[in-house]
Amino acid sequence: MSKVTWKSGTFEYPIPAVMVSVGTMEKSNIITVAWTGILCTNPAKVYISVRPERYSYKIIKETGEFVINLTTKDLAFATDWCGVKSGEKFDKFKEMHLTKEKSNFVKCPAIKESPVSIECKVSEVKELGSHTMFIADVLCINADKKYMDEKGAFDISKCDLIAYANGGYYALGKRVGKFGYSVEKKKRKNKNSKAKLNK
Repeated sequence: MSKVTWKSGTFEYPIPAVMVSVGTMEKSNIITVAWTGILCTNPAKVYISVRPERYSYKIIKETGEFVINLTTKDLAFATDWCGVKSGEKFDKFKEMHLTKEKSNFVKCPAIKESPVSIECKVSEVKELGSHTMFIADVLCINADKKYMDEKGAFDISKCDLIAYANGGYYALGKRVGKFGYSVEKKKRKNKNSKAKLNK
C-alpha cells in the first residue's frame, strides 16, 4: 500500500463540529467551530480557534467566555447554517428555532437542544495566524438527562453526534471498543491459555 504526499494543511479528521454560543441572554450569537478540542484533564481545559474577522471573535475577546454545544444529526442543518451566516445580520437562535438556556457560571446562553453544553472561561489567547486560539477553563458541563443510563452515566452513543471531515458532516457510528479493551482482551487470552495448560 502506498500513500500520496500533499503539502502541509489541515487533515486531522474527523473532528467535532460544535456550535459555540456567545454574548448574553439578551444579545447572543452562535458560531460553528470545528477547530476545537481538549487540551488538559486537570485542570480541565479546552480550546476553540476563531478567525478574527468573524462576528463572534470580538464578543469572545470582550467577554472572555463562551459555551461549547455538542451537535447531533438533528442539529446538522442548524450547525451548518450558523457557520455560514453572520450574527451581525441574523438572530441565529430565532432563525434556527433554537432555545436559549441559562448557564450556571457564564452569561452566555447554552443551546437547550444540544445534548451537552460546556461552560468555558477564557484563560489565554494565542494569535496563531489565520485563527486565534482561545484557551479556556471548563467551569461546568451540562448534560441532558434523557441520555443518562440507569446508573447515572452519560450514554453518548444515544446522542447521534456529528463530526466534521474535509468539508462534510458525518454521523458517528456505533462504538467499536472502549478505553483499555485491548488490554482486557490480552488478559482474557492469557487466562484461556493458562486454563488449557492446566487441563
